[in-house]
Amino acid sequence: MDLTAQSIVVTGGSGFLGSRLVDELERRGCTDVTVPRSSTYDLTETDDIIALYDDAEPDVVIHLAGTVGGIGLMKNRPGEIFYDNAKMAIELQEIARKRTVDKFVSIGSVCAYPKHTPVPFVEDDLWDGYPEETHAPYGIAKKLPLVQAQAYQAQYDFDGIYLLPANLYGPGDDFDPKSSHVIPAIIRKFDQAMRDGKDEITAWGTGEPTREFLYVEDAARAIADATERYDDSEPVNLGTGNDISIAKLVRLIGDLMGFKGDVHWDTSKPDGQPRRRLKTTRAEERFGWTASTAFQDGLEQTIEWYLDNRDTILTE
Repeated sequence: MDLTAQSIVVTGGSGFLGSRLVDELERRGCTDVTVPRSSTYDLTETDDIIALYDDAEPDVVIHLAGTVGGIGLMKNRPGEIFYDNAKMAIELQEIARKRTVDKFVSIGSVCAYPKHTPVPFVEDDLWDGYPEETHAPYGIAKKLPLVQAQAYQAQYDFDGIYLLPANLYGPGDDFDPKSSHVIPAIIRKFDQAMRDGKDEITAWGTGEPTREFLYVEDAARAIADATERYDDSEPVNLGTGNDISIAKLVRLIGDLMGFKGDVHWDTSKPDGQPRRRLKTTRAEERFGWTASTAFQDGLEQTIEWYLDNRDTILTE
């Protein structure tokens, strides 16, 4: 698909990943990209989705919008997280199908995988068990557009693809303690401790689980590549193929930030899924994408961005 000739809607296009994707599309020469704002279009409301499609007349829809956050948010707002993500995904794709949109791109989540998926996670393992309980409402909601895309391809010959990125990180991440994921949360904790003259921080869980992290710029490039070159309804993992324990991750961030104190592990808090590492060969085989950012380089850029923008972040 020649994206430069398409009218493209990117839901969530002002967010962490979405803004990078919009930049990537513009770098590739796309000039007709619409980013719907929540103040104008509530994507949990069918009438607003219809209005968006009436206004933008998209050829391609890339759906990134969602209600998402770390373990704390997942634990406190599971019903809202399930409903919002399920409703947006189903209605956006259904109305796109009715409008004969040429391509619909759904972004899933590694949280959709079963709790005890063998490592590395292979796309065919998605249905081999129930997701980790803390993330299950979100994970199940994020599986629905995959089923929908495959059903619509079978019945209507509708072009819907489904991508499964690893945990994202990078400059511009969410550093709000109420909703942030582990990397921005730990960066902020170390910074706060050093500014307060403390010699200890508290991290959640045991530190034993492992996670795989994908730099946000690499993820944006992957989505653009898949939109251009991939037309199958089989799911595709997006990641680096490498994982790190939370304990090692915390120590690495501490070292990069110059923190000399101790880390206390609050084992009353949930660990989440025991291990996460993706098999990423399908993305390379099907549309020629691989991640290119070394993990430590990405962390250093994320820390630098946080420190440069700390005053604004702390006053929000």
